[in-house]
Amino acid sequence: MGDDQMLALAREVSKPRLRVRDRRRGLSVLLATLVENLAECREPLELRSRFESVLPRVVPVRSARVREGECRYGAVQMPLQRAPEILCLNIPTGDPAQGAVLEATFDPSRALDDWDYQTLDVASSLAALILELERRTGQPAVLPVPRTAARLSLPTAPPLIGSSQVMQALRERIERVAATDFTVLIEGESGTGKELVARQIHDLSRRRLGPFVAINCAALVETLVEAELFGIEDRTATGVRGRRGKFEQADGGTLFLDEVSDLSMSAQAKLLRAIQDLAVERVGGRGTRRIDTRIVVATNRTLGEWVTRGLFRQDLYYRLSGVELRVPPLRARPGDIQELAAYFLGRHRAVRRLELAPAAADALNLYQWPGNVRELERLLESAVAWARTNRIELDDLPPVLRRDYAEVLVPSLAQGDTLRAWGSRYARLVLERCGNNKRRACHVLDISYHTLQAYLRYQPGDPVEKAPPEWLGDESSPDAAGRVLGCGEA
Repeated sequence: MGDDQMLALAREVSKPRLRVRDRRRGLSVLLATLVENLAECREPLELRSRFESVLPRVVPVRSARVREGECRYGAVQMPLQRAPEILCLNIPTGDPAQGAVLEATFDPSRALDDWDYQTLDVASSLAALILELERRTGQPAVLPVPRTAARLSLPTAPPLIGSSQVMQALRERIERVAATDFTVLIEGESGTGKELVARQIHDLSRRRLGPFVAINCAALVETLVEAELFGIEDRTATGVRGRRGKFEQADGGTLFLDEVSDLSMSAQAKLLRAIQDLAVERVGGRGTRRIDTRIVVATNRTLGEWVTRGLFRQDLYYRLSGVELRVPPLRARPGDIQELAAYFLGRHRAVRRLELAPAAADALNLYQWPGNVRELERLLESAVAWARTNRIELDDLPPVLRRDYAEVLVPSLAQGDTLRAWGSRYARLVLERCGNNKRRACHVLDISYHTLQAYLRYQPGDPVEKAPPEWLGDESSPDAAGRVLGCGEA
């Protein structure tokens, strides 16, 4: 089948409202292309490239790409009420640890029907055959991307992990901000994932096919800030070669300026001029260059306070702070710790398949995480390296993480303390902190009045048989506590 005939047939099968019998020929076009090119391709990677170029001729998509990894946008499930701009289908592979996906972008104004989705589903199975051929022939799994095509690569930022309410609210705000081209200020402690949030904004925006350029302002040398940001002309000085600055490199995409509060006052003035005019002038240049770049900045400080202290320009702050996002620290979302730990351990499953022991999980939940998510990730990497079994036990964690257990729980465990002894000591301590107000102590402990009385009556050495019936009843619920406190001793 010649190229002209194949193109003509592809155009016919992509037209809407054709008979199913005619549209079914689209799969034949795709299969025939792979079979005919199999003998011509010297390497399996060439076959993957042909597959990605032919698929948009069969299904009305803008582009298609086969890559290793997980779906960043959620796998396609049919039937779809509304198609997103980027479709992601899981490619079936023999090894569950080696995931692969088929990503396709298309024009939202061109609606896809059920047959188009079924064709893409079959195409994902064909992609599985191509990947298996690459594996068996020992070819690398990643197709080299030419420099001219680098701007067309689809986003591959890792997902934002966490199901807590604060993370759900953050995702919702990211989606709203991504629909605009406004400058965004991201604030949060070190290690919370500010760059990840910036990449999510880029990936969900209309600039997703453009470059994402990140620069750490704290690492810039003062004398080279202007050249790094705005570029330098050729032969400006002896031995100096001209190059583009970060603003020009991010043209058509997103420029991420991390730790922007570390810029000097002079650098802040130059940055303000570039953001206002959306134009840059290279060092040694004689004219300005217009740019189409979205600016996203991040800082681990509160810029408003730095403006008050005179350490940050007020006019630049107002230019950057129109749209603000606050990334919560890990200690503010303890419910996400286990989910994050499972995600990080899953990334190392090719090395070792590990799970957390209950005591180790409790230690992670009690820790305050001054280094936030970055600290958790590095700690689990250490645990993967040093764990002696297929479970990460408490002893496999660093001493700083075991401190609460080592200082509080381990001595009591060595003494053989019972749970009732622990409960009695803690109830007496809370009652003392509440000024001996039993009603307030019940509220703090979230127990009923009779349960509190049982804790207070307990003495070390009492046999278990002397426990009152309330220990096994349902009166420890908040409703029962309210009924009891209404007529009990206060």
